[in-house]
Amino acid sequence: MRNILMTVMLLVVAVLLFNAVIAQDGTGTQAQIQMQGNAANSRIGALNP
Repeated sequence: MRNILMTVMLLVVAVLLFNAVIAQDGTGTQAQIQMQGNAANSRIGALNP
């Protein structure tokens, strides 16, 4: 029973950390990657052959 409780608590902590670090709106890692990708796409699109 204790092992199951520890496993569930570990999963809850992992989900909370994921939401706090990766999926946070505007300032999370996912938003930073999208912002950098959009900037790179804009620079590539602005290149003239």
